[in-house]
Amino acid sequence: MRRLVDARGNPLLLWAGVAAVAVALIALPFVLSMVGTTWVRIANLAVLYVLLALGLNIVVGFAGLLDLGYIAFYAVGAYAYALLASPHFGLNLPFWIILPIGAAVAALFGVILGAPTLKLRGDYLAIVTLGFGEIVRIFLNNLSQPVNITRGPQGIAQIAPFSIGPLDFSTTDRVLGLAISGPMKYYWLLLAVMIVVVVINLRLQNSRIGRAWEAVREDETAARAMGIDTTSVKLLAFAMGASFGGIAGGMFASIQGFISPESFVLVESIMVVAMVVLGGMGNIWGVILGAVLLSFVPEILRWTVAPLQNALFGKQLVEPEVIRMLLFGLALVLVMLLRPAGLLPSSVRQRELAGEEAR
Repeated sequence: MRRLVDARGNPLLLWAGVAAVAVALIALPFVLSMVGTTWVRIANLAVLYVLLALGLNIVVGFAGLLDLGYIAFYAVGAYAYALLASPHFGLNLPFWIILPIGAAVAALFGVILGAPTLKLRGDYLAIVTLGFGEIVRIFLNNLSQPVNITRGPQGIAQIAPFSIGPLDFSTTDRVLGLAISGPMKYYWLLLAVMIVVVVINLRLQNSRIGRAWEAVREDETAARAMGIDTTSVKLLAFAMGASFGGIAGGMFASIQGFISPESFVLVESIMVVAMVVLGGMGNIWGVILGAVLLSFVPEILRWTVAPLQNALFGKQLVEPEVIRMLLFGLALVLVMLLRPAGLLPSSVRQRELAGEEAR
């Protein structure tokens, strides 16, 4: 009986589970569209946060480098796409050219951030990266004079959506009698990109580079003594993590059709860090869980807090946004107290916490 239940000893059961999850993910936008297109858009945003969390997990979870300015790479990727796919500069390149450019530019910015901070650790690194994120946002907000590059606080509009031949991701089509909206098309595209990013993360984690990142995270001095080039390893972590943020930023710009510096504030960086910590640093599946929870649960609270107050008190006493953030913060505090390693911690992280408690 145990063999039938244990998927690891039963490949058929394992593949059946994978197929069930795949079918559920593919069918999810149809289910959400029954409630409203808004929830399909929220699902798209959740997948974008998964991409960001997976990128940050390389820096924070794998290499142990605390980065509070990660949203800057998201902004770089978004603006790279917007500048090359809008009337602002008269360019309208295809997305399959712009996305790699955005990823490369974001990786370059990751190296620019990482190079001066190679000797910093802990709180000092966090402060520097926080400042870097704010510098990028302020530059984007002010690069409208004397040469208008980013249009400053006005943002960039009329950003071209993704298109593959006659397939336009911003329009609604009918297939076999089913209405396929633009957000649904983006959802499936984002899902495909997410699967590719997850595979890359899994390959990196189990590779020689992943083991080098883990060694640097555990003890950088010992890693250097063992012959690991810690400078290159840390720069590679910043570059790889930033490239995923750049890809997510480009897709965000295409989906929204408009971006401005207000979309890349410090709170967004804190949110992505919270997703990684809540899910479990270093564990890819835990990070995905944290990103999904922190994307959907606050939105569910946003839509339920006001009706609940009206039902109980006959009026709205407190703004839904205030209660939403209060409950959100309380939930994070409780999780960190009860499960400090995260909801799905990595085995290494669990051993570290067990060792600390033993002392």
